[in-house]
Amino acid sequence: MSLALAVVIAAAVAAPGMLRAETITVGGKGFTEQLLMAEMTKQLLEANGFDVEKADGMGTNVVRSALENGAVDLYWEYTGTSLVTFNKVKDRLTPEETYARVKELDGEKGLVWLAPSSANNTYALAIKPGDATTDGMVNLSDMAAAYNGGEDILMATTAEFPRREDGLIGLQEVYGFKAGRANIKPMDGGLVFNALDNGNVNIAVVAATDGRISKMGLKLLADDKNFFPNYALVPVVRADTLEKHPELKPLLESLSGRLDDSTMQTLNGQVDVDGRSVEDVARSFLQEAGLV
Repeated sequence: MSLALAVVIAAAVAAPGMLRAETITVGGKGFTEQLLMAEMTKQLLEANGFDVEKADGMGTNVVRSALENGAVDLYWEYTGTSLVTFNKVKDRLTPEETYARVKELDGEKGLVWLAPSSANNTYALAIKPGDATTDGMVNLSDMAAAYNGGEDILMATTAEFPRREDGLIGLQEVYGFKAGRANIKPMDGGLVFNALDNGNVNIAVVAATDGRISKMGLKLLADDKNFFPNYALVPVVRADTLEKHPELKPLLESLSGRLDDSTMQTLNGQVDVDGRSVEDVARSFLQEAGLV
């Protein structure tokens, strides 16, 4: 993101209702999946005649404020993030109910949720095949039973996961177990994979579409009680932008319709594991999908 654009966005966040230029501004957050989505969207729209400015690398609250205030026209958001973080809904909903609720609530704010992808970047708990402590586990109920049976199972988590109601606190309540403080190893999110791979822990809390899951051959334990909110990846567009440019809808939905967990794991892994550039991975995917 350019310095000039950053200044414009900062001003728009501080001053709701700021007028936008005719250029379509695509926002994005600061992690790999979001960087990829912003770049794919930019390339897709440019290939279809749009003048596009990309404004990625932002925090969750900043990019949402930029969308609401008009500094960006669209970005890809997660249904669970809007439900819990922006709309403060605490109800446990199905994926379909979650999408319908955020579509309704954000629609009242002038934001349009287009057709969702099948990619769900929710919390997940991963194990490494070959670990005698976790071999045989299929779902989170199996993990809970092991903890309740007195097994010492070390869990690598992000720093915030143990303190979140939609993290370890609620997980233990719904599944009826206590891991115990000694078994929880909070660390930087990027280190949990190394800890699991090196055998320093038995389970790691990860994002379900992280590319390292497939690259490392990890197994995700099924959330058999549907505790974690659905975090479907969806293009969200300002209603006034969509009114001016209705052709955005079929273009963006042509992309969302090609995304699922496996696809996003592969694309994220090409950046995080293989070291390819975001631009190159985005271009290759769009070409292979026949979108450009």
